[in-house]
Amino acid sequence: MTDSTGATGDGAGGRDAEAVSRFVESFAAQLVEAGMQRMPARVFAALLASDQGAMTSAELGEQLRISPAGVSGAVRYLSQQHMVSREREPGSRRERYRVHSDQWYEALTSREAVLKRWGNALREGVAGLGERTPAGRRLAETLAFFEFVDGELAAMMERWRVHREKIFGG
Repeated sequence: MTDSTGATGDGAGGRDAEAVSRFVESFAAQLVEAGMQRMPARVFAALLASDQGAMTSAELGEQLRISPAGVSGAVRYLSQQHMVSREREPGSRRERYRVHSDQWYEALTSREAVLKRWGNALREGVAGLGERTPAGRRLAETLAFFEFVDGELAAMMERWRVHREKIFGG
């Protein structure tokens, strides 16, 4: 018998449903420890572990034993973070939620806009507080860090594209 994860439960010719479940809960726990909310972490881990990289709300609810509202809230959060996308099943009104092979890349590059907004706010703070005050110096140092990270992130992402191409091809 095959479940929505593509696991047969017997380990022969398919994936072990228990192993899939252990991975999902273990990886989700790591994401929670890093600051992600619990339900989005579980949904994201389940999508990563699915062979298709996509599942419906019903499949996610069944696998994770969570309500449709729980799935909806988790997917909304993950979509806002650019970690999953929604797509319609052809000929159906049902949506599937998908992770892409470049979800980490997308999630990190979306942070560039956040860093720029924070940088602008910090610049205003430095100007308002004065560079020579202890608070102004602290803000200036924080600004310098964000500017550094922004520049390094762009260069790192370019190196990643080249590295990924070498390993996985086009």
